[in-house]
Parts: sequence; structure tokens; C-alpha cells
Amino acid sequence: MNGSILGNDKKKAIRGKCGMSKSIWMESEELPKYKTLKGHVKTDVLVMGGGICGILCAYFLKQAGLDVVLVEADRICSGVTGNTTAKITSQHGLIYSKLIKSRGREKAQKYLHFHESAIEKYKELAKEIPCDFETKDSFIYSCYDRKKIEQETEAVEKLGFAAEFHEKIPIPISVKGAVMFPNQAQFHPIKFLKGIIKDLKIYEHTFIKDIAPHKAWNDDGQITADKIIVATHFPFINKHGSYFLKLYQHRSYVIALEKAQDVHGMYMDSEKTGMSFRNYRDLLLIGGGSHRTGKKGGNWQELRKFSGAVYPSAREVGAWAAQDCMSLDQISYIGWYSKRTSDLYVISGCNKWGMTTSMAGAMMLCDMLMGKENIYEDVFFPSRNMLKPQLLLNGAEAVKNLLTPTTRRCPHLGCALKWNALEHTWDCPCHGSRFEENGKIIDNPATGNMKMIHK
Repeated sequence: MNGSILGNDKKKAIRGKCGMSKSIWMESEELPKYKTLKGHVKTDVLVMGGGICGILCAYFLKQAGLDVVLVEADRICSGVTGNTTAKITSQHGLIYSKLIKSRGREKAQKYLHFHESAIEKYKELAKEIPCDFETKDSFIYSCYDRKKIEQETEAVEKLGFAAEFHEKIPIPISVKGAVMFPNQAQFHPIKFLKGIIKDLKIYEHTFIKDIAPHKAWNDDGQITADKIIVATHFPFINKHGSYFLKLYQHRSYVIALEKAQDVHGMYMDSEKTGMSFRNYRDLLLIGGGSHRTGKKGGNWQELRKFSGAVYPSAREVGAWAAQDCMSLDQISYIGWYSKRTSDLYVISGCNKWGMTTSMAGAMMLCDMLMGKENIYEDVFFPSRNMLKPQLLLNGAEAVKNLLTPTTRRCPHLGCALKWNALEHTWDCPCHGSRFEENGKIIDNPATGNMKMIHK
């Protein structure tokens, strides 16, 4: 595979029981290792979470002159960040027509400008950090409904953005239409973050068990900080913010193919269960098979069936999965953790747009911690109205699983765990915690291993 991201020695992906390998990002780049926190540390700001959200928060705050400590429960970038499709875009499904109706034109425009500012910042930083940054057009398509694509195009044009309606797009799916955003981007996230983490104070394998005002603890140490940012994917502190009600988690799957197709852009279905397409070098990345964590979905089997039919000569060289936190209203939670926690901040609920939202959100949080006004605070305010239809669905799912009799319970709030036969994990349908077959925690909000109730 000449010129490919994977050298000859890595053509054979490292396969697990379920046929999953490391992502091409993690397979092709190695990140430095950091020690575990032991003893007592004092700092201006503690950032909890070593994904792109937390790393960018630490980076901007350090640039602003603050002393910052970042802690990660596992290895940095080992979660969603290392398993992304790495698209940078302000096109987040068919959101703008909905936002104009639900939040008004001004807030819809702020949402757009917020994420466009992230694209511009990536462009600026990528000039100094080699990360395979490429400007690409982005498309949201529909296989069934031309009208809603036309409505979204009109809505975005009203916001002053140069969106375009397209009858046809170069992917092997028949569509009714697509809305195109120009000058979006894609990159190699791990190459980018290798340039960002230089000179940051990072502790790995440092699992924070609990926090109090200005303090946090792991098994071997304590951190005292003037301010704390929770960037742990799913916020685990239940006594503030009610994030266990405001979030649910969604799994999605990716395969990487060689000898497939150059699609000359980034593409995503307007339906949650649809597929996405983008290239990286000589590989085609196809994403999809999505489902709520703890439920059944198409997963890799759906992607492999599709690719086998349309790209019979292609060869799969990678397969991985990601898990995204979904908010009640498709808008991220960025700002104060709750109305009562003036020195505790959060960034979460990025839905499927974490690469873009993390950049803009980190810049916003940096402003807030530095006492600067940020014009986007009111759009992403975490304590906004929770009365959304998704809240009822989340509540119903929690009640059903709390009442389900089983010996395996999630230590987060006690929901019944479901066996994921494909990935060989125990998954929580309530809030998305996941555990290895032996009960070891994989994904939060749980802060401990799986519980067994003995009859």
C-alpha cells in the first residue's frame, strides 16, 4: 500500500474478538506516556479528561499564563478522540432549520459562527503542526426527503452562509438531495494533538474518584485547584447538573478500505442510522451502523455488507468504534457545571461533532476562566431548560432498566447491564457506561467496575 497511512508492517490490523482494530489514527502514531499522579499537587486549573476537549482546554489556559494540570483515567486520546472520523465542520446534521424555529435566528447564527471559528483556529494551528489538514466541502444528504434538504439550505442561507443544494453527490448511494458547506476540513487528530501536548503537565492512569470545592482525589494523591474543568466525556458528578438526565450515549462504527473510491469531500446521512464517507490518503472511511449504547444496531456488519456490495475489490485494513454523548436538544453543554458551582466547569454533549465543538468550546472556557465575556455563553449554557422530548425517552429507558432483574448492575445508578455479543462488553442502556467481560470499566459515567448482585 504505497504512500498509505499504514506501512507494510501494519497492514495486518491488530484484531480483537469482535474483529476490531485500533483506529488508523492510533495505529499510525504513538503518543508519549505520562506518569500517574502520586502525592499532593497544587495548580491554578485542573482539567479532568485527556481527550481533545481536555487537551485543548489545558493548551489555551497555559497559553493564557495559568498553571494547568491535566489528568486522564487511562491513556490520553484512548477514548472517543482516538476513534473519531476526524471531520471538522459546522454542518451538524439538519440543525439550522430546527435552531431557527426553537432558539431564534440570532442564536442559530451564533451556533454557526461558534463552530466556524473552530475551523479557522484549526487552520491557523495546522500551519505550525503537521497533521494532514485538508480543506474539504461537507455534505449532508437524504435518501428519502428532498424537501427537508431544501429547507435546511434556505435556513443556512438566511444566516448568511454560502450553503448550496446539490442534486447528486459522488457516493454510491441514491439521494434525493444534499446541502453542501464549503471550506470545512479534515485532519489526523493524533498528529495534531502531538503538537498541542508539548509542555503540558499531564498525568495518565489517574482516575479521579471524587471532588469537592477546589479539590480532587485519586487513589494515590490529591489535587488542589482554584478552578476545575470536567472534560471527561460524560460528566460523572451526579450531585450537580443532572447530566445523568441530560445525556445519553450513542455508538457508531467505522471501517477503513483501500482500493475503494475517492469521494472528494465529507458526507453524512441526515438520519442517525445512515452512513458517512470521507477519505484519508488512499483510504476510504465509511461510518455508520449506529445505535444507542446498550441497544442493537447495524455495527460493522452493516458496513461490511454495504462495502462488499459496492466495492467488491476493496480490502478492509481497519475497523473501530466510537461512543458519543448526545444532548437533549443537539446543542453541547459548555460553561458552569451548574448554577451553584462557580469554580467548576464542564464541556460535554458534543453529539457527533466533538472535533469541532472541542476547539470552539475550549476557547470559550478559556475566556470564562480568565474573566472575559464570550458572546456564545448563552447558546451553550448547561443549565438551560431541560424540558425536551428526549428527556422523557431518557427517563423511560432508565426506569425500565432499573426495574429489570439481573445480577449485573451498573455502579453509576444501578441500571441493568446488557451483554454486547459483538464487542464482548457489558453496556448500560441508561447512561452508556461500558465494562469489559470481567467487569473492568471502559467508559464512564460509572467511576468503578461492574457490580454483581448475588442472589
